[in-house]
Amino acid sequence: MRIIKVNAIDSTNSFVRKFYEGNKDFEPVCVRAIIQTSGRGQRGSNWMSRAGENLTFSILYPQQKLNISRHFLLSATVSLAVLEVLKEYEIPDLSVKWPNDILSAKNKIGGILIENILKTEGIVASVIGIGLNVNQQDFEDLPRAGSLKKVTGKDYDLDELLENLVARIERNLKELPHRTTEDILEEYAGHMFRLNVVSSFEDTARNKFNGIIRGVTTEGKLNLEIEDAVFKTFDLKEIQLLY
Repeated sequence: MRIIKVNAIDSTNSFVRKFYEGNKDFEPVCVRAIIQTSGRGQRGSNWMSRAGENLTFSILYPQQKLNISRHFLLSATVSLAVLEVLKEYEIPDLSVKWPNDILSAKNKIGGILIENILKTEGIVASVIGIGLNVNQQDFEDLPRAGSLKKVTGKDYDLDELLENLVARIERNLKELPHRTTEDILEEYAGHMFRLNVVSSFEDTARNKFNGIIRGVTTEGKLNLEIEDAVFKTFDLKEIQLLY
């Protein structure tokens, strides 16, 4: 996959969209920014990253190469690819906090935001945005933020790490159409933060309640056991996991 490095842009997700020009036969491309002025995260939040110390990049991937209808499988596959690479770097206590925050030692070290390009014929491409805290150690007013260096005390080569991540993501996405839904969701669930333990949640009305994470549905909804053998599913905007 071609990797393009730029200095300062508003958002890699917005920038990489420009490489789609209505041609369904385009090849995947990755854009990495040294600094983002308006990086986006889940729930409309901003992704804050110190220039030159972390990785912020986006991949434009054609839908025809994915050939899947359930797009949470794309999100799960990317999350698992990132975890696989970080395991090879011996980053400890890795997990994915639903739907796609990457944690180490219960602190957030990365996040994934996937946006789709829609045309009259449907989804034509996916934009996979990834932010990973690498060598930054200070996170003002973000007590739950972490980084690879904060966890291990080591410095990391950003270019090498980026190449390994992009290669693994591309490899796993090529394999995605050939894997079963059940296999992907089972593997994803096995890496979920606070799986099978009582956890606290808050809904949109700010009501707090307890539940046990039992996995995700094929649509990517969180599957909670809220009472003995009573299950309920929640979408991303309907619920938030509290630490």
